[in-house]
Amino acid sequence: MAVLSHELRTPLNPILGWSKLLQQGKLNPAKTAHALETIHRNAKLQVQLIDDLLDVSRILQGKLSLTITPVDVKAVICAALETVRLAAEAKSLHIQTTIPDAVGTVNGDAGRLQQVVWNLLSNAVKFTPPGGQIAVELAQVGTHAQIQVRDTGKGISSDFLPYVFEHLRQQDGATTRKFGGLGLGLAIVRQIVEMHGGTVTVDSPGEGQGATFTVQIPLAPQLNELPTPQQLSPNTSDLSGIRILVVDDEADSRQFIAFILEQANAIVTTVGSGIDALQAFSQSIPDIVVSDIGMPEMDGYMLMRQIRALPVEQGGQVPAIALTAYAAELDQQRAIRMIASALCAIAAGFLHHIAKPIDPDVVLAIVVNTILSRPRISSCSISS
Repeated sequence: MAVLSHELRTPLNPILGWSKLLQQGKLNPAKTAHALETIHRNAKLQVQLIDDLLDVSRILQGKLSLTITPVDVKAVICAALETVRLAAEAKSLHIQTTIPDAVGTVNGDAGRLQQVVWNLLSNAVKFTPPGGQIAVELAQVGTHAQIQVRDTGKGISSDFLPYVFEHLRQQDGATTRKFGGLGLGLAIVRQIVEMHGGTVTVDSPGEGQGATFTVQIPLAPQLNELPTPQQLSPNTSDLSGIRILVVDDEADSRQFIAFILEQANAIVTTVGSGIDALQAFSQSIPDIVVSDIGMPEMDGYMLMRQIRALPVEQGGQVPAIALTAYAAELDQQRAIRMIASALCAIAAGFLHHIAKPIDPDVVLAIVVNTILSRPRISSCSISS
């Protein structure tokens, strides 16, 4: 708990410190840019720590789930490499890649597999001194795709090697340790890899002699074909004339979401509670509802039950998107399963689920996609 408290508080120090200086208005443009970059970097670090804690909680409860599709391992590795590229360049690390085209696809969760490679690469960058080298190699070994990440970094002592993939275990647990972290990343890596039917191992000659992590995932049958991703670019999206009701009891979050949508020319109405949302609904039916889940008195689920109980002509089937800081699979499944209307067999609950903190591009893309794919009630035949 002491380590957890330390790691969660550490990013808050520069966030709160620089934000106070920004409020005082005493920073020149260069320092202002530095302050904003520092706040953003440390906020992302804290989000990653929280995500790791949530993943471990799901693992311990047996609730970590995968969305299985044919996955191009090459694309997964390239995406993970891109996320660590700046950090590697900052330390003048040389990353050598060997990624042949001949390796087939695997059946798995692309996001989770990218998380595996990202964790291994992040550790390599973290524990390799400036000017060091990292090698990433993809190969087909029998019926498996093999990913190896080697570094010339800190290495691992022979005494600690058996415990590398255990929760909250770190080679250096002293208060004087040089490297931070919760000791969760590699435990999550092992769980994700094993859920894919694969294995992950580590080898190190000793401290100061680098380490090699090897992941093997079973290849998919050759009949599988990669799906064609259909991505919606928010940069070309225009929500002109679209009326959106934003419901969130946190004023800062509410205003931020409204700003994102108004930048795309949407007509946005904001309210701070489920009760106020129903009042706004009675005055003007929106084209879409974006609602927080965790609110006092009437939460997002209760609000949706009230809306879905309305007749169709009064907005009972208006598309809705759930926002929540409770970013667990249980909340996502519960939100999507909120089906209160049997008309035309349309899933009339929350159509999408977005976890906080919110990425502006993701919010905009999902809203646009929801508007474009909203059901047309007039096309359904209803029998008595």
